[in-house]
Amino acid sequence: MEIKMINGKKFELIKDNEGFILEEVENKLTDYYDNFDYIVGDWAYGKLRLKGFLAEENKKVKDYNNIKFVEEYIINNCAYQCKYFILKREI
Repeated sequence: MEIKMINGKKFELIKDNEGFILEEVENKLTDYYDNFDYIVGDWAYGKLRLKGFLAEENKKVKDYNNIKFVEEYIINNCAYQCKYFILKREI
């Protein structure tokens, strides 16, 4: 596990399937993602896509943004064998 500082915020890189490029993440990560416990990034057609997920114990969690379903999200919503990464927000 690696700790990354991204736009002044601390994250733990908990999974990297050859998809994490710091400069690209810094350009894409906005304040919108501040309320998410996890950020998943995947590459499709040369573009980085980000999606926020919540921890199971988060009061705002729903099935579509629950981190326990992240593997299902990757299988069903990401390109086959795409490069991707998972970041966990450090408090």
